[in-house]
Amino acid sequence: MQYKKYEIWDTSYGFTIAELLLVVVIITLIGGVGGGLYVGTYKRMLVEKAARDFVLTSKYARIMAIEKQKPYKLQLDAFNGRFLLTTSEWNEQTEQTESVIVRDLYCKPVTFEGDVRFENVKVAPIGLDETFETEETKESEQAISFSPTGTAQPAVIQIGDGKTHYAITISSATGKAKIYFGTTENLKAATIDLDER
Repeated sequence: MQYKKYEIWDTSYGFTIAELLLVVVIITLIGGVGGGLYVGTYKRMLVEKAARDFVLTSKYARIMAIEKQKPYKLQLDAFNGRFLLTTSEWNEQTEQTESVIVRDLYCKPVTFEGDVRFENVKVAPIGLDETFETEETKESEQAISFSPTGTAQPAVIQIGDGKTHYAITISSATGKAKIYFGTTENLKAATIDLDER
């Protein structure tokens, strides 16, 4: 038996430099677009998280004020971009009432991440329905008081990063907080809809 000798042609398969560079450019463009979308989404998520944390802390303050039958204050530190919940407790050693920061499983101080900040804060003094804002109160600490009766100081707060904005209103009659996507331009803290459920 004789074997036929086949001639194998030397055909090299591969890519040219131009083809490789084209693939690298396409991958870079796709990665750049995807990265840009990710960064934008991440920044929007930080603003939404901060606004939702604020609303949850407001709801917790209202519930605890009613349950414990003592006032709770939601302290807003616009300068440092944070907020925290405080209440008063009796100190056995000093035999005085002192303010303490609430730290438990459901509540802790929150510091904003990234460019998130309080963009607009309007808190009405206790007993007034109209909100106010002065130059002194813009940069200093402000507080929203929640009483044992379930009421609160009316407030309108805007949290954002310059592009994305969330507005939060706190009703004086019910102490309930509501969140809205957008700015505080047309929102009033004293507006109450008794028919709404």
